[in-house]
Amino acid sequence: MEQLLNQQTDDILHLDVCLDELSPHTGAMELLKTLRPHWRAEDIQLKVFTEGITNQLLGCWMDGDPAVVLVRIFGRMTELFVDRQKELETLKLLHSHSCGPKVYCSFHNGICYQFLTGEALDDVLLRQPSVYRLVAMEMGKIHSIKPKSCSTVEPVLWTKLQKYLKLLQTCGTDFLQQSSQLDLPSVDVLISETDQLKRHLNRVKSPTVLCHNDLLTKNIIYNAKEGVNNVDYSLYPSRELQFDWISTYLQSVRDRTQVNTQVTQTDVQTLYVHVCKFSLLDGRLSDRRVST
Repeated sequence: MEQLLNQQTDDILHLDVCLDELSPHTGAMELLKTLRPHWRAEDIQLKVFTEGITNQLLGCWMDGDPAVVLVRIFGRMTELFVDRQKELETLKLLHSHSCGPKVYCSFHNGICYQFLTGEALDDVLLRQPSVYRLVAMEMGKIHSIKPKSCSTVEPVLWTKLQKYLKLLQTCGTDFLQQSSQLDLPSVDVLISETDQLKRHLNRVKSPTVLCHNDLLTKNIIYNAKEGVNNVDYSLYPSRELQFDWISTYLQSVRDRTQVNTQVTQTDVQTLYVHVCKFSLLDGRLSDRRVST
């Protein structure tokens, strides 16, 4: 949703610092000199979180001060497929609508942002009705954010996929040979399947909305008092739960867009089918299928 993001023009503080992935302590302390100048270096505590897939995350705090700083160090070469400027704009936009943390600054190979108090969701907690309905409502809130202009917005889905495929084409022969040995499809096959999928999904006429695009279960922060932040839903529980989730989501969207109609079973079924179709783009999809 390019146009909406481009409206986020306020500058974010950028610090001339580059953190060493293997030894980030020195660089993190340099960042904190600007972000938390009142913290005494000898009192600062750091913790490295180990569950990240592509990035490294550090928590920085001082006892007695609730203003914890999270430092995210981008993984090497992730800039090849992640637009870091757009990522900053997305985070700013979400925060402006109370849907995510405040960004404190950027630096050469990462960003610093606010720590949100709460519990990272797991599969069990995510299936609790009181929790997954909050997630559905928050997603409805995010997807209801509209650009100020009435101009048409363009999805980034297909351009992003094309970017991935081009990166695959530039991989060396060792990688391609390894893929062949693992019985993986060739790049040409992937391109052909992507084109076929694009033709099929373009007929769905799904609306283009603001999405975070990089949210897993543990990226959903739940606080019993404040709700959830940074939401997405990427698991496939029972159909009954999914229908309840979709119904809550649709009602949230209608409440925020002032559409005064009740969600029907047909509405839920239609969106369910659309979600199943677009799940074909998700590499985490296992054996789940839907007839068309």
